[in-house]
Amino acid sequence: MTDRALLFDKTIRELIPATTLPPAIEKIDAAGNYVSPGFINIHIHGCGGADTMDATPEALDSMSRLQATTGVTAFCPTTMTYDWKNIYKALDNIRAVRDAGAEPGAKILGAYLEGPFISSVYKGAQKADYIQPASFNKIAPYADIIRYVLVAPEEVPPPALQILATVAQTHRIKLSLGHSNATYEQALTFIHQYGCQHITHLFNGMAPFHHRHPGIAGAALDSTAVCELICDNIHSHPAAQRLACKLKGPDKLILITDSMRACGQGDGISELGGQKVWVQGQKATLADGTIAGSVLTLDRALANFKENTGLSLPQVVQLVTLNPALELGDASRGRLENGCRADLTIFDENFNIQSTYVGGNLVYRRKE
Repeated sequence: MTDRALLFDKTIRELIPATTLPPAIEKIDAAGNYVSPGFINIHIHGCGGADTMDATPEALDSMSRLQATTGVTAFCPTTMTYDWKNIYKALDNIRAVRDAGAEPGAKILGAYLEGPFISSVYKGAQKADYIQPASFNKIAPYADIIRYVLVAPEEVPPPALQILATVAQTHRIKLSLGHSNATYEQALTFIHQYGCQHITHLFNGMAPFHHRHPGIAGAALDSTAVCELICDNIHSHPAAQRLACKLKGPDKLILITDSMRACGQGDGISELGGQKVWVQGQKATLADGTIAGSVLTLDRALANFKENTGLSLPQVVQLVTLNPALELGDASRGRLENGCRADLTIFDENFNIQSTYVGGNLVYRRKE
């Protein structure tokens, strides 16, 4: 045990010298490993054979359990571009499971709506049949559970965009820019005028950066918006990750997985948004070769990003703890401070997860 000890039950009580621990208290030896706030995965479709769009408590429980094995203590189940009947079923399920509070591992923070308010030009692995312009009326009944709404601003008339932005801010919903063919100018307007301070998986679902047409990527790097990154070294090259880190700095980046049900299932045929997906290694594609959602886990994303950028370990961990907590306005997470939730992740120097605690309860321990 080190010379410092973290006292916690459901919340963190204080950090004290280890030599002053009361004799009767239960002691957990981190055995020379690192202890950090629990990881937060704000953008995940599925894992372990389950998907948010399954719209069942069992699917979310399965995701919750597997996320805990990767150090994640809180997550946002993410929907796809689908018909409203199925989207609403998924949102109803997310709300019910979150409100019950009985997740076996990582806790649900709320939903991430990735579609149907996207562009057909950069739809990625999503079905074009269900794409439509953004309208707050469509999601108003779920304002209490939705935390992020992705929008392609070029597809929405300015008056409707202003209404969406105003109401979203009232309900503390984060507007995100992605799966869009917006120009640099349109993207900057959306960021500055409409308060969209979030970019969905930077470099993916948008035009490549061009020196005469910077597009969304240019606007993202040239603004104060917070950018997601999928660091599996497939969705974004290590050099692109380094450039994003240098231009944005560690305070404006959040690592995500964007993983689908095939995550943790190995090679083979899987499914995403009603479409067949072929998985080989870390790469998942549709039949036409389009890269689909990832099979990445957040612990591996951290290891990759640290290796690719040379950031210190505390700086890298910030991208999955403090940064998402600050963006979500959640002062109870993302810090090892008095009064914060005892959501803790213990890992070694290679980000191999040793144990995960949610609300002070052990939900995962690595087997020897």
